[in-house]
Amino acid sequence: MAVALIATLLPCASFAACKRSAFNLPVTIEGTRPVTAAKFNGESVRLVIDSGAFFSQISSAAVEQFKLRTAMAPPGLTVHGIGGSAVPTVATVKLFTLGNADIHNVEFLVTGNEVGSKGGVGLIGQNLLQRWDVEYDLANGMLRLMLDEGCHGVMLAYWTKPGEAFTEISIPRPTPRDPLTVGSAYINGVKIRVVFDTGASLSLLSTRAAERAGVKTDTPGVTDGGSSRGIGRNVVKNYIAPFDSFKFEGGEEIRHTHLRMADFDLEGADMLLGADFFLSHRVFVAHSQNKLYFTYNGGPVFNLNFAQHQAANAPADSPDTKPADSGAKSESDDGLDAKALARRGTGFAGRRDFDHALADLKRASELEPNDPEYIFLRGQVYAQKGDADKALADFDRTIELKPDHVPALMNRAELRYRAKNTGGAREDLDAVDRIAPKQADVRYELGLAYERLNMQSAAIAQFDLWIPARDEDARLPVALNSRCGARAMLGQDFGTALKDCNGAVSRSLKGSNAAMLATRAYVRLRLGDYDKSIGDYDAALKINPQMPGALFGRGVAKIREKKIAEGEADIASARKLAPNIAEQFEGLGLRQ
Repeated sequence: MAVALIATLLPCASFAACKRSAFNLPVTIEGTRPVTAAKFNGESVRLVIDSGAFFSQISSAAVEQFKLRTAMAPPGLTVHGIGGSAVPTVATVKLFTLGNADIHNVEFLVTGNEVGSKGGVGLIGQNLLQRWDVEYDLANGMLRLMLDEGCHGVMLAYWTKPGEAFTEISIPRPTPRDPLTVGSAYINGVKIRVVFDTGASLSLLSTRAAERAGVKTDTPGVTDGGSSRGIGRNVVKNYIAPFDSFKFEGGEEIRHTHLRMADFDLEGADMLLGADFFLSHRVFVAHSQNKLYFTYNGGPVFNLNFAQHQAANAPADSPDTKPADSGAKSESDDGLDAKALARRGTGFAGRRDFDHALADLKRASELEPNDPEYIFLRGQVYAQKGDADKALADFDRTIELKPDHVPALMNRAELRYRAKNTGGAREDLDAVDRIAPKQADVRYELGLAYERLNMQSAAIAQFDLWIPARDEDARLPVALNSRCGARAMLGQDFGTALKDCNGAVSRSLKGSNAAMLATRAYVRLRLGDYDKSIGDYDAALKINPQMPGALFGRGVAKIREKKIAEGEADIASARKLAPNIAEQFEGLGLRQ
């Protein structure tokens, strides 16, 4: 891949004897992660740029979709991630197009998870990236693969002005065995090993490293941080924890900050510095010098999910450093073309700077008013900002220009559902069902969306397409639970439903699976297995005591077990939480 790209290099910034050339790879930001366009055998695909992956990867569903040839991976090869590990196979793309370069017979590892983004099929890893010096200018929507000649000893943060602050750290030279970009940092004065990982949506600290720095999951001020998933079938519980300091030696420091942490072990790595870090910085990985340079763009460094961040009463996490002039400015024009404005706009959106994102995307749409993608991206920002009317108008216009725009149809369906336009939502979902390949990852979202519309048969059909190719996917427990619940609500095939529920519970994160236990309890109740039903309801209510459906179901099971007083007490408690709960269960075919 690297050899094929050399022919496309363009001259770029040079100083004195330091001569530099670059392969420019445009990226857009989806959520916080960088995504680039490519082609598999002439068909358009999207791939995440993942500096935390040792080798480029695609999902097993993509292999089916593009009919790729596969072979066994080398013996003993295992792919590790925060969700566990997976044993891959190897797929070959006969013609892989990246930028303006056609590359023949490119190999990708195949893992069970959907390793790309929503609608994406995979990722580009260090087997390509480590061969170059790499500039991650994600705030401006650009990745640059560089070849440097005569640049030894030259400071390579070339975009800085005299006197502007930058951080320079040492990194080991990548090898086939240890290809990742690794450096050192300090939390509360304790040295940790950090991996610079654009494929991780959010930065994540291991609980073991946090404990070395004096912070545990039960330390005062630590709050629930949701969960994370990656390679492997497991979902990992997250926490948001306060720290006195996060610092790079001789460089940037953030005081009185909060970090996201979880129990994971990635071959000695203590922390993943994720795409949120890269969006708030301009980063130059100089493999040729064994150094890494970066400057601060502005805004929060660590995206903690803002609702939790505010709940923890934490200030914006920003270093004691003045932002450098990274080029990601607030003006909406700057003489950029529509593509560059749109990419920069997604960078602003990834940093949750919605006003500047809209300014760039509005200008991009003015320059090219009939390009549906710019209008769609603007609609996404309006939706994130909470302006549903403007978002809906943009999705309408996108679909008018491109009727098969699947992301716009899915986004419009969600807005229509929220506005109680269930007929319109169904029309959009049905359109996606007709358009999408049967192996497409969007089938998972379709199943959940049909379920919300109480279209249980349609939901089951989507999960039937999605589940078979994703045995190692961390989302599988949710899909199995949803299919189990859909069958139960239809009152059909409770035995098959129970198999799905058993799979969902066995694969789910214990302590966070109350809903799955309650679904299985309902199925067991309908099967007449009252003791096991009560056991599942007990377990669900231990996790979340405020579940009216679980209280009502347990009450019914207890009454049928002749524990009348206990059952009536549960039902009374359920009615206090949800006065119409009995009518809801009656609609499911279950009476008190």
